[in-house]
Amino acid sequence: MKKTIITVVGKDTVGIIAKVCTYLADNKINILDISQTIVQDYFNMMMIVDAGKCDKKFGEMADEIEKIGEDIGVQIKVQQEDIFNSMHRI
Repeated sequence: MKKTIITVVGKDTVGIIAKVCTYLADNKINILDISQTIVQDYFNMMMIVDAGKCDKKFGEMADEIEKIGEDIGVQIKVQQEDIFNSMHRI
């Protein structure tokens, strides 16, 4: 399993979850956990996914997902679980 953390933040609009999830499904990336909230007009989503079956290299996948964010007007960040955990360690 290759756990990856995906965060999506930006102004709420129709189709954010659909676009991200379509990309994940098309690339054999399984959603393990997902949390999303909308505060006033701002959308915030965090996903933990398993990218172990994805045929693309991590950097290519991350760039493509971040590009989807640019196209729909939100910021998407993709981090490998071990790096995410190291960044948040005291």
